[in-house]
Amino acid sequence: MTGAGRGDEAELVAASDFAGVPDEFQRLWTPHRMAYINVGAEAMRAACPFCAAPGKSDEDGLIVHRGTSAYVLLNLFPYNSGHLLICPYRHVATYDQATAEEVAEIGALTQIGMRVLRRVSRCDGFNIGMNQGAVAGAGVDEHLHQHIVPRWASDANFFPIIAKTKALPQLLGEVRQAVADAWPV
Repeated sequence: MTGAGRGDEAELVAASDFAGVPDEFQRLWTPHRMAYINVGAEAMRAACPFCAAPGKSDEDGLIVHRGTSAYVLLNLFPYNSGHLLICPYRHVATYDQATAEEVAEIGALTQIGMRVLRRVSRCDGFNIGMNQGAVAGAGVDEHLHQHIVPRWASDANFFPIIAKTKALPQLLGEVRQAVADAWPV
């Protein structure tokens, strides 16, 4: 087939290749991610979100507990509902740069966070870890933070495998309030 009288071969395009036509990926509405998109990755790296959070209200910073040398907040881009981060206030990049006091408090806050998440969300288990450096998967690689990701026996159902979709049943503000309310004083 020739295109528009130019003698060039016209390209045949399947209707399924047009925008708006369903494909194998399902879309999940996540308006909270607009904060990252609007600011941009470069700006997020230029202004450390973990240094900025303690200067905000608990609600605006998604903070659930403030300790002496470390604090607990919700992940703005959670893997699962209730995904917590434990951060030292001090801007250090890796675990070996943390003081003994920071390491001890990060550990204690991790234990408390697990207990609180069990009580609030009735989770069945956890993924806990730190990605040290960009090559290791750290989204914010200049400020140490530990992840606590609650897991349920049914959270690895067909959604992420077949539909390539994660379901988050609660808004971040609701989760933050529930975890903060359950945190021991």
